[in-house]
Amino acid sequence: VSLQWARRTPALAIPGGMPVSLPVLTSAGGTAAPVRSASRQIDRSFDLLAIPGIGHLLRDRRVRLMLRGLMLLTAALIVLDGLLGPKASPMNLAGVVPWIHWRGLVVIGLLVGANFFCMVCPFTLPRTMGRKLLPRGRAWPHWLRSKWLAVGLVVAYLAAYEVLGLWASPLWTAWIIIGYFVAAFAIDGIFRGASFCKYVCPIGQFHFVSSTISPLQVKVRDAGICTSCTTHDCIRGNDRVDGCPTNLFQPKKVGNLDCTFCLDCVSACPHDNIGLMASMPGTDLLHDRTRSSIGRLSQRVDITALIAVLVFGAFANAAGMVGPVVAWIDRLADAAGLAQHRWLVVLGLLIGALLVVPAATVCAAAAWGRRWSRVPVPWDQIACRFTPTLIPIGFAMWFVHMVFHLVTSAGTIAPVVQRGLMDIGVTWLGDPIWFMSCCALSPSWLVPLEIVVLGAGMLGSIVICWQVSLHVAGRAGSALRLATPWAIVAALLYLAGIWIIYQPMEMRGMMLP
Repeated sequence: VSLQWARRTPALAIPGGMPVSLPVLTSAGGTAAPVRSASRQIDRSFDLLAIPGIGHLLRDRRVRLMLRGLMLLTAALIVLDGLLGPKASPMNLAGVVPWIHWRGLVVIGLLVGANFFCMVCPFTLPRTMGRKLLPRGRAWPHWLRSKWLAVGLVVAYLAAYEVLGLWASPLWTAWIIIGYFVAAFAIDGIFRGASFCKYVCPIGQFHFVSSTISPLQVKVRDAGICTSCTTHDCIRGNDRVDGCPTNLFQPKKVGNLDCTFCLDCVSACPHDNIGLMASMPGTDLLHDRTRSSIGRLSQRVDITALIAVLVFGAFANAAGMVGPVVAWIDRLADAAGLAQHRWLVVLGLLIGALLVVPAATVCAAAAWGRRWSRVPVPWDQIACRFTPTLIPIGFAMWFVHMVFHLVTSAGTIAPVVQRGLMDIGVTWLGDPIWFMSCCALSPSWLVPLEIVVLGAGMLGSIVICWQVSLHVAGRAGSALRLATPWAIVAALLYLAGIWIIYQPMEMRGMMLP
């Protein structure tokens, strides 16, 4: 092996303030029919659930359960190979599938669809078992009802990936997956809802943040139906299905934050009033509306920190694999007399890149913009409003990095599957074609695509930043001065991304040609 370069809330507020008594009409069969308000607010956007075939499949809970079962089987095979298979990363499912194929497919799915990987997440299956075996019913502790634990876990994951070389250790990868299953089983088996997904899971936090720029959202079709609804099954659940595991009340839900796309609300809604609707990516970031179970983003410093870590983490993760940075770290370790403990230098640099640099950049941009524009808004609220505008450029960097590895190393799964089948006596696929474990040449269209995606990410961040600035400042002149520091940050990140994609990249875990 070598390095090569190349889920019930106790009370609900009825939307609109004071409770209003409404007549309940019943059909001949006695089923309550929704009373539609005179003021109709119908979303006529494209609805994936209304498409024949695929819509029916997605709405069927059994189909979603089957997909999770298939993912569980895949995870089990990866764990078994990681524990019992070859220690060489390119020869092991645990060394190839999670770090190349899964990550690449995730970012593609988030960009062109939605948070579908949370929808089929195998870690949700232990929840059902845990609720049968463990003393379920406790509420998640109040002092943990934030994203701070998740922020720490995201930082720990990104640091461990580099310092411990997770990509090169099938054994470490297998134990991480096992740890995920144990944590999901214990947390969601003891506490109500989906506390693991909402407050703990670092992978889920990446999906939540990134899906703010996805083109699909779980939304109500007709707001008037929700206004007259008295059961609120979408969040309370019923005798057939639980309500939203992350406590998102559909009429008050904004965007995709904390939405696992489990579609339990779709199955629970007695009025068939929830769809998978098309939405302009990033638009839910423009307004500081109160979001169900989340509140206002301008008052959520923890979510701001999570976003900042994920945005800057995209560049730190990619930069740590390019030749000039690797060589510079080596020289720095030699100069510090830490050549035998290079990991200390890497850890220090990662802490700086994931914590110090994002905090300094966000605080400086907020303070500069506030002073220059003279808007009467506290700088911390400015930081919380504008940091989410960097999501597009941050996700763009994740996308180009993960897709690069997927495109150039897609073939690595073939010989690993061949080898795994031979280990159990199945030989009809033939001997492993190990030369496919080496990265392929980068196709001519890949770099132009990466430049376009990074450019679109930068422009997306600047456009959203400008719109947010107009909402905050009101006047165009003040808005321009308020937005300028954030636009500069987006542009600098874009330039950093361009530099990275033109550098030789470590193809970790690949075999020599």
